[in-house]
Amino acid sequence: MTGSTPQVTRPEIARPHEGGPPGSTGPGGLRERKKQRTRDALIRSALELFTAHGYEETTIDEIAEAVDVSQRTFFRYFASKEEVVFAVQEMVEARFIEELERRPATEVPLEALHNATMTSWNDIGGAIQSVIPLELHMRTYRMIESTPALVAAHWRRYSELEEQVARLIARREGLDVTADPRPRVVVAVFSGAMRVAGKVWGEGEDVSVESIREITEEYLAKIGPAVCGDWRGPKGR
Repeated sequence: MTGSTPQVTRPEIARPHEGGPPGSTGPGGLRERKKQRTRDALIRSALELFTAHGYEETTIDEIAEAVDVSQRTFFRYFASKEEVVFAVQEMVEARFIEELERRPATEVPLEALHNATMTSWNDIGGAIQSVIPLELHMRTYRMIESTPALVAAHWRRYSELEEQVARLIARREGLDVTADPRPRVVVAVFSGAMRVAGKVWGEGEDVSVESIREITEEYLAKIGPAVCGDWRGPKGR
């Protein structure tokens, strides 16, 4: 995914069964499954500790001890506590990018972004729950929103993701992202709607995938009317 300037990349996401087919019983497949289980256990334990006791108050040693591994083992999987916090979100973002890359060229940018989002949610709920419960995912979201250091990291990551998506859109449309502002503008509008939808979901009680899908669909569907519609007309009242 490159434009006329260097690509902004996201960290590579480890996935279950990477290195061998799901049913593999060979040494490589077994080894990779054990590594994935350890990585998932570190994520679950870290997020449970962060949400229960606080991000700043939780140490890497405590996370490693909860999984019965050494600090050295922790650093084989994650460079920092911050990386663990956003590990599941990285997985969600990677799934969205994959789906966006598959959207047909006949879809206009906002349509492609909308459809990629909704299609990615067809299986992302199961992917999240293979690592952590959705309820813990919501608690993590709330913890991030209430932790200044993580809010800053969240906005930095979101900015990097927006730039990556804008470059992808520019490539789809055959545009120079540095010369034509439209890819960044449409991604900014899309991202704003997604942030509001996520906030509404995070403040609610329903942690289901159906809930986040419904809220997301509602807010994305309102982009066109909100930007171009007559708010004061009969239908806007």
